[in-house]
Amino acid sequence: MADLLALAPHRSTTATLLARAARERGMDVTVLPRGAHLAPRSPDTRAHYYGGPHFADRVAGPLGIALLEPGDGWLGALPHAFTGRHVRCVPLSEARRSPGPLFVKPPTDKSFPAAVYADGNALRTPSGPQGDPVVQISEVVSWVREFRLHVLDGEIRTGSQYATFGRLDAAPLAGHPDEPAVREFARRLAAAQAETWPSGVVLDVGLMRGGDDAGDARWAVVEANMAWFSNVYAADPARALDVVLRSAGPGAAVRARDACFRRT
Repeated sequence: MADLLALAPHRSTTATLLARAARERGMDVTVLPRGAHLAPRSPDTRAHYYGGPHFADRVAGPLGIALLEPGDGWLGALPHAFTGRHVRCVPLSEARRSPGPLFVKPPTDKSFPAAVYADGNALRTPSGPQGDPVVQISEVVSWVREFRLHVLDGEIRTGSQYATFGRLDAAPLAGHPDEPAVREFARRLAAAQAETWPSGVVLDVGLMRGGDDAGDARWAVVEANMAWFSNVYAADPARALDVVLRSAGPGAAVRARDACFRRT
């Protein structure tokens, strides 16, 4: 039985790094065709995927892949002790009537850029084919440093700082001065909430100012992401690949605890 990593046609640095790591462990790697019809996978192939969600929706079925993702309302449902701010998922029409300033983003995918708006009336995001899609809104806070954690079975497999004060600033988690604090916060989060996310997931956490403790910086969750569509930044690609393979692999191999996280 051969293992295959299938990549979306839109190439990225992360896709290149993951492809190299996959080949080093003996996997086949292919870049999927953009427009051509995709033939069903061979029964002798265990396929996995890395790439964007819209392309994934077209190819996951023929490849026999189950895509795991956190629920749209995951962040808003977390206890305030882990978010430090008020987060809600609401229809786009409701968000447009909200007072500001407010931070607005898609719940999980990247269908429009996350941004701060003076008020809901300034939100001009198109409604798209869903008519009135759900968006995530929260109060505006400042992130001193932000970290991306590739998490497998509740444990950090690898990680990276990716931003300071909102600007790209990639550095490995290993050896970072904040590594002990990041790991301790992630440990507490996993102890309380690990069953609320897929067994293979990417969690973004950071040192936050604002929210209810405006005068003090505190560790909080930024968001959860699909591992099969997340930048590795300065994390170890081989260890990140372990998480990607779990998050987008053969449907027949999905664990019972992950069944509710399958993308439909």
